[in-house]
Amino acid sequence: MPGTDNIPEDVDTDDCLLNYSYIFNPDILKDKVAFITGGGSGIGFRIAEILMRHRCQTVIASRSLERVQASAKKLTAATGQRCFPVSVDVRQPVTIVTAVEETLREFGKIDILVNSAAGNFLCPASGLSFNAFKTVLEIDTIGTFNTSKILYQRWLKDHGGVIVNITATLSYRGQILQVHAGSAKAAIDAMTKHLAVEWGPDNIRINSLAPGPISGTEGFRKLGGLATAMADHYKLIPLQRLGAKTEIAHGVLYLVSPAASYVTGTCLVIDGGHWLTGANNMSVMQALLQKSAKL
Repeated sequence: MPGTDNIPEDVDTDDCLLNYSYIFNPDILKDKVAFITGGGSGIGFRIAEILMRHRCQTVIASRSLERVQASAKKLTAATGQRCFPVSVDVRQPVTIVTAVEETLREFGKIDILVNSAAGNFLCPASGLSFNAFKTVLEIDTIGTFNTSKILYQRWLKDHGGVIVNITATLSYRGQILQVHAGSAKAAIDAMTKHLAVEWGPDNIRINSLAPGPISGTEGFRKLGGLATAMADHYKLIPLQRLGAKTEIAHGVLYLVSPAASYVTGTCLVIDGGHWLTGANNMSVMQALLQKSAKL
C-alpha cells in the first residue's frame, strides 16, 4: 500500500512501543508535567508514552488505581520519566481535587491537561435507557468540564498551560447507534471553543482532537471478530486503513508543543479523511451491535 512506510510503529495491547523514531525534537517537552485522564489504557496510554518519550513527566488518572499503577510502571520503564498514578472518577469533583493536590505536591506544577476519559457502547436511540445516556454525558462532557475547571482554579489560571480534549467526529454528519457519544463529544467541541475564548487571556490554549477508527483500542479488541465484515467499510476511508494510537498521540504532542503556540479553540481531526466519506452502513453496524451485545 502506498505510503505505509510512513505509518509509525504501534502495538495493539496496552504496552509500550518496542521501537520509536522521533519526528519532533526529543526534548520538546523537557521538564513539563502532564495530567492525563483515561491514561491507563488505549489512546490515553499511548499519549502518555509519547509525551514521556519527549521528556514530559506525567500523571495518569483512572477510576481503577490498580490499572494506572501497572501502566505507570510500564511507562517509566520504557521512557525513564516519572509517571504518577492516581485514582479519579471525573464525575466526582472531590476525587479530581484530591488528585490535583497530590500532583502539585509531587511535581510542583501542571503544564498540560489531556481529557481522555470516556465511556461508549453501541445502542439504538430507541433502546437507550435514560440513565445510560446520562452516564455517557457525565463521564465525557461533565467529566471534561470538571477536570478543566479544577485545574484552572488550582493552577492554570495563574500559570498558563495547555488543554487537549479528546472528542470524535460522530456529530459531524450523524451516526447510527451513537446518539449518546455523539452528543457528548459535540458538547466538548463547543466547550473547547468557549473556554479557549474565556481563558485565552490567562495564557491557556485549549483545543480538541477527534480520532477516527483506531486499531488497538478496547472497542476494536472487543469487536475484532468482525474484521471481515468491516473490511469493505475501511475502503471508504480515503487513506484506506485504520489509524494507529501513536498517530493520535503525535497529534496531541503537536498541540501541546511550542509548534502550536498560536493554535487555540480548534479541533484537529485525525481520521484519514473518514468523516468526509464514511457512510452509515446499516448491515455492518447491526453486526457490530449484535457482537457487542454478547460481550
